[in-house]
Amino acid sequence: MTEGATRPLRAALLTLLCALPAARAADISVVGLFPGKAVLVVDGAGPRTYAVGSNIASGVRLVAADQNGATLETNGRRETIALGSHVNRQPVAAQASTVLQADGRGHFFAETVVNGKPVRMLVDTGASLIALPASDAQRMGIDYRRGQPAMVSTANGMAPAYRVRLDTVRVGDLELNQVDALVQEQGLPLALLGMSFLNRTEMRRSGEQMTLQKRY
Repeated sequence: MTEGATRPLRAALLTLLCALPAARAADISVVGLFPGKAVLVVDGAGPRTYAVGSNIASGVRLVAADQNGATLETNGRRETIALGSHVNRQPVAAQASTVLQADGRGHFFAETVVNGKPVRMLVDTGASLIALPASDAQRMGIDYRRGQPAMVSTANGMAPAYRVRLDTVRVGDLELNQVDALVQEQGLPLALLGMSFLNRTEMRRSGEQMTLQKRY
């Protein structure tokens, strides 16, 4: 698209933009496009030409520009904005994450803080809930017998357990609130970091490392 061909369209768009109320923070409008460049209105300011690779706003970068639109990247996410369109690209805060290292047997252990008390947990995707031995629950001050009674299968047969809800569970920089757990009185030698926590994260494994990133 040549500059001469886009001049009347840009003028019409600028007239329309002047009639609009002031844009919100990080509101970006595309008012002109050239190979490798885009004319943008950012936060209601005057039109400005940006080259590909330029920072548009905090955490927002122009990564492509052609006749199809201007492509913006925000925290690794890309979106193409057509000529005459606008979006609010308030930078998205990066979600908390933590990296775990496998031990010599390929198991992942997490140094976890539950309700302010430390406990070492084995990452177990086969456990539907966080599972705690009764001794750990007592050390954390959890009155687990007020929880919902249940029975679980152990190597020595059926054993009583209680379903509870943990106020906070933190692994590294990643903290979740109101996480369901099961407290077992018998047959559980160590705490398990189960799916009631893991389902709320994105799990990625690369070799001997596992990254957990908060989803919600």
